[in-house]
Amino acid sequence: MTKIKKINFMKQKLSLRPVRFFSEASKKKAVKDIESGKATVLRVSREYGASLRTIYNWLNKYSRHLQSSKRIVIEMESEGYKSKELEKRIQELEAALGRKQLEIDFLNKMIEKGKEELGVDLKKKFSTPPFSGSEVTGNSTAIK
Repeated sequence: MTKIKKINFMKQKLSLRPVRFFSEASKKKAVKDIESGKATVLRVSREYGASLRTIYNWLNKYSRHLQSSKRIVIEMESEGYKSKELEKRIQELEAALGRKQLEIDFLNKMIEKGKEELGVDLKKKFSTPPFSGSEVTGNSTAIK
């Protein structure tokens, strides 16, 4: 096939579908049939030879019930419910933290009481100096 034949063939292929204009009355009739349940969007689309998008545009324009400006948001759980659950969780965690702090304060008080009554420091000291075995004591004999 030569280039000219290809171009002519492509022009024919592109212009196979004729341009159609529908009257306002036919559009309104189609919308009325869909709203009343006499026909589906697919059936009207096939009957008129129009795309589904075209039929939905008609519905948005002429329908009494279906308006495109209405947006319905469906959520599994609302934001208010989630925030209430999170606030409840925060309260539970704060209560647990308060109980642990009371326990720590109680144990520190017990250690102080034990030190007062026994005269011994019950807290562990982690900063004790290491044992140094290289020092010479006064009563040891040095080998020379």
